[in-house]
Amino acid sequence: MAEDTWAGLADRFADDAYASVKGYVRTQVLHRQLLEHLPPPPATVLDVGGGAGHQSFPLAEIGYRVTLLDSSAAMLDRARQRLDRLSEAPRHRVNLLRAAGEEAAAAVAGRRFDAVLCHGVLGYLNDPGPMVGQLCECVTDGGIVSIMTANARAMAVRPALEQRWDDALAAFDARTEVGVLGVPGRADTVEEIERLLRAGDVEPVRWYGVWLFVDWLEFGGAGLRPGDERRLAAIAAVEGEAARRDPYRQLSRVFHLIGRKG
Repeated sequence: MAEDTWAGLADRFADDAYASVKGYVRTQVLHRQLLEHLPPPPATVLDVGGGAGHQSFPLAEIGYRVTLLDSSAAMLDRARQRLDRLSEAPRHRVNLLRAAGEEAAAAVAGRRFDAVLCHGVLGYLNDPGPMVGQLCECVTDGGIVSIMTANARAMAVRPALEQRWDDALAAFDARTEVGVLGVPGRADTVEEIERLLRAGDVEPVRWYGVWLFVDWLEFGGAGLRPGDERRLAAIAAVEGEAARRDPYRQLSRVFHLIGRKG
């Protein structure tokens, strides 16, 4: 296994990022979008690059059988810590597996899953093609592939809201940026990922935005503090509606694409 490049970021990613309002919105909005397409539990889910399990553990809690695959030992350690906090039934529905996503099919020994998730991973790869090919190989006929990644058509939003005007002007034609965790990332278009899915016999079904207003507010300097559950639910409801409507979804810095195999 290659050097664990996430070792120094695991705590910040697993704790700070997901404990924020944006982290809550990401989890809730994606969860609701997934439930529109997932088969009912106890269907099987493979979460490729699943990190600490923030997206797939809630699925285990409602009856899905989850395999979380990640290349980072540090991330899997955080996943184990979070898994220990689950009640017994969902805890036994989760399997943790260390492997690179580009080798997912071999790592799961040819097993096929009813749903394959890959959220926030493609942007850290120079070429998303091999990873998307693995996702398509790991899903069963009739199953879904769920991909969330950065939106190349909204790259100017963040630097503009941070009033970095020279960077914003350059970003209209850019594909890369240094993200909020300080790690370089790359963006794709919906159409590019749709083509990769079709090459793997997965037909795109629908795409959504994920973050819009909370993203703008954060980068515009507004303080967004978690803790008020009613307020968080209201924010997630608004973001969920914007995520499915044009032109709002087109302006989201990340998009969520669902495809179905066969």
